Amino acid sequence: VAASGVLLIVLSPLLAAAALAVLATSRGGAIYRQVRTGKDGRRFSLWKLRTMRQGAETDTGAVLSSPGDPRVTRVGRALRALRIDEVPQLWNVFLGDMSLVGPRPERPEFTDRFARTVAGYSLRHSVRPGVTGLAQISGDYATEPEIKLRYDLAYLNNWSFGLDLAILLRTLPVILTRRGI
Repeated sequence: VAASGVLLIVLSPLLAAAALAVLATSRGGAIYRQVRTGKDGRRFSLWKLRTMRQGAETDTGAVLSSPGDPRVTRVGRALRALRIDEVPQLWNVFLGDMSLVGPRPERPEFTDRFARTVAGYSLRHSVRPGVTGLAQISGDYATEPEIKLRYDLAYLNNWSFGLDLAILLRTLPVILTRRGI
């Protein structure tokens, strides 16, 4: 919680500049909330910078994003590449809905489906979701849910403060090299 508060303050100029870029280049708000599934299956509002055009899922409903997704705006692509769109989630960490490290929270539409089709998927909800996690530093954005689950379960079974620090340190090169986009 303390780290998220400090990071929010330190990154606030970057967040403000990114929000202005979103507002200047597309219709709609800069920051939005999206319902996600957290610890013990509890739903919460996740905060993000908007990277898709307004109303991106009006016709389709919930759809997983994919590389080259046409719904993503030009500025949104840059924000995603640098992971700046995730900075508002530090507010979720500050509120206690998330942790800095843990399995990534997913939308209920997908968690419900994956819980039915991927054996053991619900085990990942035994801890708070994270801004980054072992699956995010080990795989790509489009890695299959079954593979991400293996990383999430490995994290859960081997959790330690040292592992969290290692994941945080390994997150920096992923961001700087734009891997996984």
